[in-house]
Amino acid sequence: MSFYRSLPVSLLGLCLFGFFTAPVQKVEAQEMKIGVVDLQRAMNETEEGRRAKSRLKTLFDRHQKKLDEAQEELKKMGEQLEAQKNVLSEAVLRERYAAYQQKLAELQQTYYESQQELAAKEAEYTQKILERMQAILRRIGQAEGFTLIVEVNEGGVIFAPNHLDLTDRVIQRYNAENPVGGGSSMSTMRSTTMMN
Repeated sequence: MSFYRSLPVSLLGLCLFGFFTAPVQKVEAQEMKIGVVDLQRAMNETEEGRRAKSRLKTLFDRHQKKLDEAQEELKKMGEQLEAQKNVLSEAVLRERYAAYQQKLAELQQTYYESQQELAAKEAEYTQKILERMQAILRRIGQAEGFTLIVEVNEGGVIFAPNHLDLTDRVIQRYNAENPVGGGSSMSTMRSTTMMN
């Protein structure tokens, strides 16, 4: 005999009535609010980001000019070597070919060092800007109840409605909070660039 059969019918009815009429806790689904931001576009469109990009281009152009000159010198050296290969003795030819190889190795090393310096400068120029943008995004997220803010390029976002895109707001706030003429990191960048 089961336990429920042994209970008086009125008690069983009371238990079932209580079960079905007990206040049901309402489980509310928390509304999710997701924003998106294109930090690359924001970097390119803030005044400080534009200035950093301009400084990087100036540095790149200076390095490129040196590389172009060295490459032109190497090209002439190779052409002379080719033109004189039947005229020069084997010992002189070997010596000049070794000098050509040395110049080629130097050019490759200069190119590598140039790439390293440009990457380091880009990281230096952009790190503070990105940190400030992230702080702005955190403030927006907290003040407006965003559950999540996703970087468009890193998050693989394919579509987001315009009203969820915070990029323009970040650019505006960044420019307002970080005027380029002030004593921001740009003055540090300026002195760093002038030293190089």
